Amino acid sequence: MHSEMDAVSAFILFFGGAVLLLAVYFVPYFVASSKEHPQTQAIFVCNLLLGWTFLGWAVALIWACINTEAHEQK
Repeated sequence: MHSEMDAVSAFILFFGGAVLLLAVYFVPYFVASSKEHPQTQAIFVCNLLLGWTFLGWAVALIWACINTEAHEQK
């Protein structure tokens, strides 16, 4: 019985960690979506394809954080 509990605990820990990592991985998309960024889909694709490199993830996050309202007023 002890080994069954260890297996269940390991599965829960693995699944929870995977969900947490996916949530962190897609932070740029969540930021862009919450700000209603006009290029949210492009940010999602950039994050999906290049987010595994830290540079691609950072670029997507910076892109998502750009204030688009200031650019639209000019």
